[in-house]
Amino acid sequence: MNKVLLIVLAIFLPPVAVLLKNGVGKDLIINIVLCLVFFFPGMIHALWLVTK
Repeated sequence: MNKVLLIVLAIFLPPVAVLLKNGVGKDLIINIVLCLVFFFPGMIHALWLVTK
């Protein structure tokens, strides 16, 4: 998967980027909860997972 595309997805649709990068698991659950609480922490978490 192209890293630039994953970064763009992490900005606009963080759970989708995490799903494509890591699959279904604890990281996806954490990201969904962060996005439900507030969008910005979910975006930061997704960017961190995509770029590491």
